Amino acid sequence: MCLNFCSVSSGMAEAGADMDPEVALGLFEEGATLVLLGVPEGTELGIDYKSWQVGPRFRGVKMIPPGMHFLHYSSVSSESSGGEVGPRKGLFLFLKPRELLLAHWDKQEEDLDFSDSENPEDVARVKAGLRELDSYLGAYPYDTLRKWVSLTDKLSQEVAVALQPLSGRVCAFSDVVPELQLKLTKDRAEQNLPRNDTQCQTMKEGLDRLPRMKQREGTELRFSQIPKQTYPPGATPAQITQCSMDLSYALNCLLEDHHKDQPLNVLGELQFAFVCFLVGNVYEAFEHWKQLLALLCKSEEAMKERKDLYLGLISVLYHQLGEIPPDFFVDIVSQNNFLTSTLQDFFQFAGGSGVDATLRKRSEKFKAHLTKKFRWDFEADLEDCAPVVVELPEGVTLD
Repeated sequence: MCLNFCSVSSGMAEAGADMDPEVALGLFEEGATLVLLGVPEGTELGIDYKSWQVGPRFRGVKMIPPGMHFLHYSSVSSESSGGEVGPRKGLFLFLKPRELLLAHWDKQEEDLDFSDSENPEDVARVKAGLRELDSYLGAYPYDTLRKWVSLTDKLSQEVAVALQPLSGRVCAFSDVVPELQLKLTKDRAEQNLPRNDTQCQTMKEGLDRLPRMKQREGTELRFSQIPKQTYPPGATPAQITQCSMDLSYALNCLLEDHHKDQPLNVLGELQFAFVCFLVGNVYEAFEHWKQLLALLCKSEEAMKERKDLYLGLISVLYHQLGEIPPDFFVDIVSQNNFLTSTLQDFFQFAGGSGVDATLRKRSEKFKAHLTKKFRWDFEADLEDCAPVVVELPEGVTLD
């Protein structure tokens, strides 16, 4: 779809064909506006759950419902250069009613620069001429709003700001730099690294000569750290085995360290990771989503103590599992039976004694829904259900 907006005469006229007139009027009067100047034609740009290819008349997006949104875009090289699409970038926006954000395209960085929004005079000038800009602004894709809200209803502005990179940009590919600046041969010698001016004799030697890379500071997603040790200090071998099968101790450690005041915010983190993967194309976020989901689903005691958390988890998963792209869906189901085995643990624990009756009934309905929709068999014995093998701390032995 191309955002040319050649035939748009007014915001109300454009939106009226797609939504209830009262809703359209409300968004026209109360909705926020993004004025994005200089975005090159052909750029892939989207907001929340929908994206387009920018046309020559594009100047931004209007009638945006107040609240949290994810603006994302990918630069596209010229047709003479192959028309290749660059890696996706995005940022979370927290928009107020009738707010206007102003940005221009930075050609050198191939990114949107929102510094103009910090100049009240520039913002006031654009607001004053908004009527003339109206035909160049595309209306927010209201038909996807319900889906977007269902994927972010547990994610607060506070959590999103805490998890996003300090740079404010969520990038599909990591921005990496060398760990050490080794410009001269003597610099490599000082670090006991092989010289670069001789021929490699083996593949390993060649790999050893490559610089070690790290993410540029400020560009990393700041997810909660999943505890590597799942048992308390001084645990006995029996306790270590128990904590390896029931991850409640590790989950409680994560909640204490990262979501102490609002434990339910861990569901917001799960949604943040999912959006960064699904919309932002960040594979690292997909890996974190899997780890966090496994931690939540394999915590038996926590299910008995944190009813609201697990009722919320069912709601989050209900919406997320319906949105995973088919190719990734095959991967996460087939790869070590990750999804089916993880959910099998969840349903087993949720059906155990001591679990709140409401949570038990809700989990049974969710299980039936997944069984019918995806034809998964949660009663089958999976290979991953073999005995858990755990490593004992140094110095601890079994009698």
